[in-house]
Amino acid sequence: MQRGEVWWVQFDERRLVVLLSGDDASGIRVMQVVAPAGVDVSGLGIEVMVGAGEGVPFEGVLRLAFRRPGFTPCTWLTTVSREDLIERVAVLSSAKLSEIDDALRLAEQAQEQTPATTATLSEMRDALRLGELG
Repeated sequence: MQRGEVWWVQFDERRLVVLLSGDDASGIRVMQVVAPAGVDVSGLGIEVMVGAGEGVPFEGVLRLAFRRPGFTPCTWLTTVSREDLIERVAVLSSAKLSEIDDALRLAEQAQEQTPATTATLSEMRDALRLGELG
């Protein structure tokens, strides 16, 4: 098992993850592949696309929310054990891993809240209420 591999894991249901670290005493750091937001998340976060081009069985994203004062971002980063991994699906290219690394660095930087990000958050909340976001 190595960084950049894509695996099926069993959480509440079978889900796809990308390994971001190897197996060590504290577990394996992974990020869940989720459906694209379907709305513009610029200013709020970043999505790194993964899909058929990388050997992944569906089009998805690794989504990272930007840190902002007074805001706790939802994250799809977690730690799993070797036993949680069910089946290896693909291995991401070094270029895709670089894109993920850039996104992780960017997400760690504090972001300023602007009227545009506040409006986007309101838009996303409304879409969630109406069941339009997955």
